[in-house]
Amino acid sequence: MLATAMNTYHVVELLGDGISAELSRSVHALAAALPCRLEFTQVDLSEPNRRARGAALYDEAVALLKRHGLGLKYPTATTAESPNQVLRDLCDFALIHRPVATLPGIENNFKKTIDIDVVRIATGGTYEDAGRRIGSECAVSVRVIERRTSAHAARFAFQLAARQGRGVVSTSKWTIQKATDGLFEEVVDEVRAQFPGVPHRRELFDSLLAGLIMKPERYAVIVCPNEYGDFLSDQACGLIGSIGLGDSASYAFDETGRVTVALFDPAGGTAPDIAGKDLCNPTAALLALGNLLRHTGETQAAQGLRAVLLQCLAERCSTRDVGGTLGTSAFTAEVVRRFQALLARA
Repeated sequence: MLATAMNTYHVVELLGDGISAELSRSVHALAAALPCRLEFTQVDLSEPNRRARGAALYDEAVALLKRHGLGLKYPTATTAESPNQVLRDLCDFALIHRPVATLPGIENNFKKTIDIDVVRIATGGTYEDAGRRIGSECAVSVRVIERRTSAHAARFAFQLAARQGRGVVSTSKWTIQKATDGLFEEVVDEVRAQFPGVPHRRELFDSLLAGLIMKPERYAVIVCPNEYGDFLSDQACGLIGSIGLGDSASYAFDETGRVTVALFDPAGGTAPDIAGKDLCNPTAALLALGNLLRHTGETQAAQGLRAVLLQCLAERCSTRDVGGTLGTSAFTAEVVRRFQALLARA
């Protein structure tokens, strides 16, 4: 049965731009039906408010995230800065977890089934240094791999695989990037020794990209450095037919490996062209809410929410962008109705 005790969780809700307000309304409608209580503290990270308040706004958001340890973020426009990158740096996020699975009812060009979890180091790689020009014909940048973030990503990947009863693939270009990617794989090996029951193998990144298309059933949890995970996540989302139907989570840890901040967010952008028109698809935001629930330990509620969402998609009881006929509010109401019916049967 679903738990009936009304556990309470304080969630920092980071509002953004475009469709953010509509996604927030969908999340709150579903939250009201949960067998637990979510208390939201909202912070307006919209572009006008960022422009008006500057660094003080980020300081407020980060202080709340570190106090409560739990956040939900909606899409934000990247203008003078990337809010995602700023939060990543200020919260010291070590990894990004991106689950990607074939969704029923979603058309795509890929005829096989994919079900993977991409665990990506959140910092370093080639993304930390914009580089510099050397004369007019050459440019150089520094590539960074840290032992600490590699260890956090590897541990998270092996723990996730252990819970799922699946295996881990670590991927990089260690044969070429012998110092940087070599360090990453070295740390993965060290962490692997703590999980003797979890299968592990290592694959070169270019080979893995091809392998995922040819034999996706060979892949479950994949852990990799920053930019590799960025490329891989988008490829995998393309295979299931939509970059905007997934969700992700960012995690920060203390020196003991305990999660100190977990921030969940839907993939996709602000979609200003449809903002306020009751056209946006809140599926990814609700999936992000489900993973937030799973993180808090409300596993049955999380599983129930995901099951209801997949059922709606399979029946094309969905928004127009994925073949349905419903608007945002009507789709949300249908998800809530089915979720409440599921709770009543439990």
